Amino acid sequence: MRPSSSESNESRRFTTISLFSGGMGLDVGLAKIEGFRLLACVEKITGFCETIRLNKEKGRLPSDLIIREEDIKSVDAAKLRKQLGLQKGELDLLVGGPPCQSFSTAGKRASVQDVRGTLLWDYLRFVEEFQPKFFLMENVRGLLSAALKHRPIKERPTKARPKGEDVALEAEEEAGSVVRLFCQDLEKIRGGYHMDCYEVNSVNYGAPQIRERALFIGNRLGVELDFPSPTHGVEDEKGEKDLFSASQQQLLPWKTLRDVIGDLNETNPELMDFSPRKKSFLSLVPEGGNWRSLPEKLQMESMGGAFFAKGGRSGWWRRLTYDLPSPTLVTMPNHASTSLCHPVETRALTVREYARVQGFPDEWEFAGKITEKYAQIGNAVPVRLAEIAGGMIFDALASSYDGTLKKSYKPASSGFRKIYIQSHIRTRSWFKNGKAMVWNVDETPSYGAPKTKTRSSNLR
Repeated sequence: MRPSSSESNESRRFTTISLFSGGMGLDVGLAKIEGFRLLACVEKITGFCETIRLNKEKGRLPSDLIIREEDIKSVDAAKLRKQLGLQKGELDLLVGGPPCQSFSTAGKRASVQDVRGTLLWDYLRFVEEFQPKFFLMENVRGLLSAALKHRPIKERPTKARPKGEDVALEAEEEAGSVVRLFCQDLEKIRGGYHMDCYEVNSVNYGAPQIRERALFIGNRLGVELDFPSPTHGVEDEKGEKDLFSASQQQLLPWKTLRDVIGDLNETNPELMDFSPRKKSFLSLVPEGGNWRSLPEKLQMESMGGAFFAKGGRSGWWRRLTYDLPSPTLVTMPNHASTSLCHPVETRALTVREYARVQGFPDEWEFAGKITEKYAQIGNAVPVRLAEIAGGMIFDALASSYDGTLKKSYKPASSGFRKIYIQSHIRTRSWFKNGKAMVWNVDETPSYGAPKTKTRSSNLR
């Protein structure tokens, strides 16, 4: 159903608009389908827009692409729609990933407060104005449990402090209240949308990176879409390689860091490297190890108060291994607590190595300051994951145009769905029986097989 690279039928090229475009991971992934035509993108950061303009000038983006370097809050969606010559409902696909720092579980969560003034609702404003046939919104998984108002953990009800009037959570403090309100407002949009949220991990679809994401896919065609089953993975608890008994799909091995950067030779690499002090500790860490591989005296000296913390320390003085997928890329690779040190060289991963892990083709160029280049790549959607989601949407759009939609897809249910598809990867062991576990030295350390493969629930 998807057009071949030689097909030039414009009627089968579906129109898209990109919001919060950044380094354009979503858009590069959709371009691999060769069935979408990008009309416009909106991005406020100058360095990121320079990347978009640079690749447009080099012919990697449409020559007539409209680039709006502007804060989305100041963009009049109706004027942009008219500028593009579109009637409401004519746009095929709206895509974007509203910045997600406040929803991430990696740091302190802040209260959303006036939620309808946040970027999530700016995205919804464009859905309402354009009324696209489909929309794709990606975010961190933490958004699904985010509350409209945040209460510190120490002040919440516990077994030791039963729920009562003094500690009972308000509706706005309940986990998931942000998404529930988003769903309520989506239901009010004229035309009627069904939305499914898929919790997925890019590593299970052939990306060399463990990266959990939430993909919200809405449509006003009145159908339910099933996200493709994982193609890559490890054996399950029973030693079976199938993911789902019904599909009997044989899983391929995860792609590793070696698969994507093992052959890369850079003569003038761009990198934001570690300081000499950090290198003095990292130089003592073997491939696949972290702070656990250091002598205890150096552990305490190098980590300070973090040495006594509980949990969340696996990224300290971490040296990657060629034999596993990369951990989730962060926006700065040279932090001590989230270090992304090269497997055999004592340095941070370079910009191009970052880009390869994220799935960008080597010809894709990044502009701006070096910090902006890492941010563009680190914040991007893995290109492979965008390609998988794009292919799924393309097939549904094609079915809607050729008249086979009702035969190919289930009618939408009354509720919005949340579908978990083996998103969480059980972490590998770093320390056991008083011994640091190093991937390429000991045989036992590994990423565990999944306990939960898939489950579905109501999103509201």
